[in-house]
Amino acid sequence: MATTTTTTMAISGTRKNGKSWKPAKTAFRPKAGASLSWEARLEQRLALAATKLREKEMKEEKEAARQERNRVLKERREAKVEKERYERLAEKMHAKRVERIRRRERRNRALKER
Repeated sequence: MATTTTTTMAISGTRKNGKSWKPAKTAFRPKAGASLSWEARLEQRLALAATKLREKEMKEEKEAARQERNRVLKERREAKVEKERYERLAEKMHAKRVERIRRRERRNRALKER
């Protein structure tokens, strides 16, 4: 009695549509190999949290630098306007009187800022 075993193998000949350069399609199994251990997931979460924290710090540093640049620029503009104003006053008044006005305004500004 001769037993014959038949094995079914996929015959890999030329493709019917002629696209031999394309890879053969396989079954779509979204869960295959996707499960991670709890430690691996925890490690991924910690890494993501650390990355987000670093990004937040970098954004805060960038924003602080931008605000500092804006503050310095604003102070320079104000000083320039004030200097021009005192120069216009100096054309009309005596220099000592302009200096007294300047000192008085600085005192008032210092008191107001307290």
